[in-house]
Amino acid sequence: MAGTDRTIDIPLRPSPAIILVEPQLGENIGTAARAMANFGLWDLRLVTPRDGWPNERAIAAASRADHVIEQVRVFDTLEAATADLSMVFATTARRRDMQKQVYGPEEGAQRIVSHIASGAKAGLLYGRERWGLYNEEVAIADAIVTYPVEAAFASLNVAQAVLLMCYEWRQQADKGEVLPFDGGLDPAAPREELIGLFLHLEETLDRTGFFKTDDKRPTMVDNLRNVFTRAGMSSQEIRTLRGVISSIDRAHLRQRPGRAVNSDDEGTSSSD
Repeated sequence: MAGTDRTIDIPLRPSPAIILVEPQLGENIGTAARAMANFGLWDLRLVTPRDGWPNERAIAAASRADHVIEQVRVFDTLEAATADLSMVFATTARRRDMQKQVYGPEEGAQRIVSHIASGAKAGLLYGRERWGLYNEEVAIADAIVTYPVEAAFASLNVAQAVLLMCYEWRQQADKGEVLPFDGGLDPAAPREELIGLFLHLEETLDRTGFFKTDDKRPTMVDNLRNVFTRAGMSSQEIRTLRGVISSIDRAHLRQRPGRAVNSDDEGTSSSD
């Protein structure tokens, strides 16, 4: 293929993961992989692709981006796909009415470059071809990246959207400089620890009767998750907060008549 030199080794340097949530068409997976290969990205993750994996249409559309296709990983849930990432940005063209920072491609890429340069992992979320990401999926992201598209015609093909951020990441990575020292802050916790905090808190709130009506629960859960994703907490901070939640839960159980506290109610200690 013109422009492809198979004699040159392709370095798999640290780069953001591209996560496609429930992609429908194999062609879109393949062209997204091709866009990634164009700009040096290689970590492609699929969350429950409609037609399964491997997919012959995806392989054909990738146009020899074999090093990306061969390392594709498939996950059953978005939580599993982002578990090892400590920075996740959700891409969307729609206003979400969430308390969440919104970046353009350049600033989003700059932040990802800096994060990866520190030795941490980052990823970009892309939604379904027809309706993008659900609010609860955006809620677990640290921030939103959106493109300066025409408002009346804002919809992008998945591969186009992937290509734009891959290009911007390559631009920023090649000119980025790592500062000689940082502020001494602990790194942000992996996503699996943050998800564990969400589930712990939500189970406790369910048990203590915080959610008064079922119809309002999803929105309240999204709002709570947005609060904690914005905080960029370290693993130690999450352990401490889970210890606080466990303490509150135990106090609530002691106040319930006829309920004894046993070892199963102890939860997570702040000393873990």
